[in-house]
Amino acid sequence: MKKLIILITAIVALTACGKKHCCHHSHPCWAYNATIYELNTRQATPEGTFAAAEALLPQLRENGVDIIWVMPCQPIGVLTRKGSLGSYYSIIDYCAINPEFGTRADFEHFLATAHEQGFKVILDWVANHTAPDSEWTKNEGWHYRDSLGNLMVQYDWTDISKLNYDNADMRTAMKQAMHWWMDSIGIDGFRCDVAGEVPTDFWNDAMGELRVNHPKMFTLAEDEDKAQELTESAFDMYYGWTLHHIMNDVAQGKKGVEDLWDYFAKADTTIRANAIRMNFTSNHDENSWNGTEYERMGDAADLFTAFTYLVPGMPLIYTGQLSGNNHRLAFFEKDCIDTLMSNSGQKYLLYQRLNTLRKSNPALWSPEVGAPMVRIPADNDAIFAFVRHKTCPKHGDNTVLAVMNMSDKEQTVTLDMGEWSGTYTCPCGKEKELESATTMTLRPWQWKVLTK
Repeated sequence: MKKLIILITAIVALTACGKKHCCHHSHPCWAYNATIYELNTRQATPEGTFAAAEALLPQLRENGVDIIWVMPCQPIGVLTRKGSLGSYYSIIDYCAINPEFGTRADFEHFLATAHEQGFKVILDWVANHTAPDSEWTKNEGWHYRDSLGNLMVQYDWTDISKLNYDNADMRTAMKQAMHWWMDSIGIDGFRCDVAGEVPTDFWNDAMGELRVNHPKMFTLAEDEDKAQELTESAFDMYYGWTLHHIMNDVAQGKKGVEDLWDYFAKADTTIRANAIRMNFTSNHDENSWNGTEYERMGDAADLFTAFTYLVPGMPLIYTGQLSGNNHRLAFFEKDCIDTLMSNSGQKYLLYQRLNTLRKSNPALWSPEVGAPMVRIPADNDAIFAFVRHKTCPKHGDNTVLAVMNMSDKEQTVTLDMGEWSGTYTCPCGKEKELESATTMTLRPWQWKVLTK
């Protein structure tokens, strides 16, 4: 109990330090050491409702989750619907609740309970298209149409109709709907679906208006190609799709350590320094269409889970990951994760330890408050090793060392610690002296994290 009190005190002190010095930065202060959780309401519980999902909140909070991203919860179109229940992303009415998940009162109760427990809640927003049977399709010029006047779809999304952002009235209606969710319902921001398909000037205009009354709102863009312009003023965070795919390839032996370092070198020069990258091993798209993290990453899944916490950015947890779900969740039908969340499960405890590590080490916080990665030279090309170091005016230096075996074979490595040598603390609390030349052996896909 004494150790737990000391740990909590340290976390509170470090968090206070971060808040004192971050409020002049470009993101809400509470976001810098946050972890985001994607709630697939339909599949998170056997009931598939907000009332049932509300019961999960205490465990999510205990685990260390801060932001809940709710997948779209509006009514789904019937015309050209996929499957029996349809896609979350084929919306028929922006300002209503899908009865599959409950009532408006159910959502508001879920939201109020989440706020009482310290969460921020953001809603998945689909601004690129509507369902083909949306009332909006009756308004002339609000959607793209072909030469015969038929509504137009994108890609293989046959259950949607693309909106026309050349139409000023449609833009106004879209902003009004977003205002309704912020002003009347009280959410804390948006995750914006296929954000790069919507004109950036719309996002700048809409988010600028919303931030007049909601300056601490948080926004996530599902995009990476246009991250530089989208994060200039509209969005706090973008998708780390490229990094995610490299992680999959490393796990499958198709790429290696240098590919990871090449990615970070490029990202550091092509995406603005204060933009937060969302790091993930899974999400609703990856799970349903490409497989679980265990299918794609195999024995490396836990290592890359830790990786998403240790490299710059914000980690994402998808529905089912806290319980080790290992099947692809149906997208258009009722399904459910393999095993319901338990606060004594192996995966739950792994994420809980990582969330505690992130919150108690300011060096691991998101840009701009956290620290950049500095590569540690290693004599083994299967080892990814780095430090993140931050000086906090109130509490002094904080250094995190990560050494990760990016291979399916045992590896021995000698690290050239240089200026980063010294006394570190292991997760178990034991101190370890690291010399200028430090040698260690790691099992396949093992990682080691030490702090000082």
